[in-house]
This record gives sequence, structure tokens and C-alpha cells, in this order.
Amino acid sequence: MATTLVRPRPTTPGTPRAGAHKAPALRHLGPNWYACVMGTAIIANAGATLPYQLPGQRVVCQIFWVLAATALAVLLTARAGHWLHHRDQARAHLLDPAVAPFYGCLAMALLAVGGGALIVGKDLIGVPAAVAVDTVLFTAGTATGLLAAVAVPYLMVVRHKVEAHQATPVWLLPVVAPMVSAALGPLLIPHLPAGQAREAMLLGCYAMFGLSLLATLLLLPLIFGRLIISGPLPLVLTPTLFLVLGPLGQSTTAVNSLADMAPRSMAGPYSGALSAFAVVYGVPVMGFALLWLALAAAMLVRAARGGMGFAMTWWALTFPVGTCVTGAAGLARHTGLAAFSWLAAALFLALLTAWLLAAANTLRGLVTGRLLAAPATVRTPAV
Repeated sequence: MATTLVRPRPTTPGTPRAGAHKAPALRHLGPNWYACVMGTAIIANAGATLPYQLPGQRVVCQIFWVLAATALAVLLTARAGHWLHHRDQARAHLLDPAVAPFYGCLAMALLAVGGGALIVGKDLIGVPAAVAVDTVLFTAGTATGLLAAVAVPYLMVVRHKVEAHQATPVWLLPVVAPMVSAALGPLLIPHLPAGQAREAMLLGCYAMFGLSLLATLLLLPLIFGRLIISGPLPLVLTPTLFLVLGPLGQSTTAVNSLADMAPRSMAGPYSGALSAFAVVYGVPVMGFALLWLALAAAMLVRAARGGMGFAMTWWALTFPVGTCVTGAAGLARHTGLAAFSWLAAALFLALLTAWLLAAANTLRGLVTGRLLAAPATVRTPAV
């Protein structure tokens, strides 16, 4: 997203290092591209868990999972080439407050594809292989997410030069990654030995839920305060407002998924309490998510009328909305209310529409080469 908007500031003056002419198409390929994987994988994961299932729906979800897994493999290879041939640019990305937060997308892409292996991929590759794939990707994604949740805020404090008016929802990306681990970790619990292993996984996921939630609560006032004091975001950054839905929908998904696995992992009264917590926490948070969705949608309409063009920021309309789909589906399971089922279905239709728009424009940008060209500088007070 941001790499298509802001020219990264080099760490040292001078020309790029020797070898920068190699693989020129990869020079401006930033970590924001993992949002494409996230947005594609969430369609598979959310579509397969919807309360309403149509004929052929699961097959479509399988196709989306294969597409996401393929995109992840291609991007991992391309990003490795970026670090190999354009290390100066990669360092500049880490030192740019507009780009560094997108390293959280790498973790979430790994986790989303890994979770999809157990949700729908098992139909294609078998349960043992799906467990193995998810184990590897969940471990790598969780480790990467925890590292990003510490390293990126650290860089923002000691290396990045940021001011209050530069706050955007992009800042949430590193701290949301552990919440994705908390939401998808329960998928592995039935495949762990009963006893200590299952309980450790369950409580570890709750710890990551708390880590991400409290960090989000620290950042949200900065983001909303920036909107109130400094006004709307630049047009091209307006879709990033939907990123706020990520921690809201994903935390609701997490508490419901963890409540499903609590009886298999813990004895005593805790499993019942955690089931109640899923509803007591999830319903108010989903209410706030709908409020923010309405606000973000109104700002998006305003930006579209103002001439907003396509940028990679449009992928912010996919994964965060998808987390609200899975969150609403989880509440439908635990409350039995048809209203949550309808909400999940309506949000899923919005997710599909957003994905089609983002994917079509991304393919067009790749064919023309515009999205891999050197980014232009945006002269605005925002990042």
C-alpha cells in the first residue's frame, strides 16, 4: 500500500549500492504486497465458515485458498530477491514510518494461508498435510508477528521521526498480527496431545489476544485524534481507515474460536466462563466495529467523489472486513441469533465486491508496470 504512495527516505546519501540494477522490477516491491495474500485468504476462510452455505461455495473457497497459497509462495520468493539485490531499499523501508508497519502483513499472510489449510485446504491435500502446513506457517507467522509487534514500535520510538498529525491506521498493522495468531491458533488445538499441550496453546492464544488488544487501545486514540484535529486523510490513504476493523473483527473471532476449544483444553468452570466471555466481549465490540464501518464507508464515498484513484491501499477493504465476517459468524454460533448470520452474509458480499475491485486493478497495474515503478512523493502532512 504505502510503498506505492511515498518515496522511502534513504538511510544514507548517495547512489544505490552496487547490484541495484539486478532484478529492477523488485526494487520497489514492499511488504505491503502481502496484503494481497491476506485479502485473498480471508475469502476462503470466511466463506467456509459462513452460517449459510450454497452449493459449490466450498469449492470456490478452495480455489481462493490455492490462489492465496500460490501468491504467498511467489511473494516470499520475490521479497527474498528484493532483500538480496536491493538491500539498501529494504533498509530504507525499515526506517520509513510509512512502510515499516507493513511488516505485520507478512505475519498475517503466513497465518491466514496456514489457517486456510485446516479450514478448506484439507479437502485438497488431506488432514495430515494440512496440519503440517498450518503448524509451519502458524509457527513462522506467530514468531514474525511477535517480532514485528516489538521491533516496529521500537523503531518508531528511537529511529523514525513522526508527529501526531502523521498517525494513520497503518500503525495498527504490527500489533494486530498477534491477534490473528490468537484467532487461528485454536484450529491446531484438536491436533495437539490432550492435557498440558492443549491448555498451553489455549492460554498462549489468550495472551496474544491481550497483547494485541491493549496495544490497539493505545494506538486508536492517536488515530482518531488525528482525524478530529487534522481532518480527513489524503484521498489515496482513505481506504486505510478500514484497517481499524481488523483488531475489532479479529478479536471477536478470537474469543469465539477460543471458546469453542476451551472444553477440549481446560477442566473446571473456566470453559463455561470463556464461552460467556465470547458473547459479553464480542457483541459490544461488533457494535463498535459497525459504527467504525459506517464512518469509514462515508469517508470512502467522500474520497471517491473527490477523485480517489486506485492504489494498493484498496486492499485494506478486504482482510479487515473479512475479520468482521468471521467475528459475526462466531457470534451467530454462540448466540443462535439469525441477525448475526445475516450480518455475516451481508459483510461477506461486501468483502467479495472489494476483493474483485482490488484484484482487477492490481492485475491491471502489474500488466502496465505502474505498481512496480518508483513511487511518487505525496506532499501531505500525513505519512
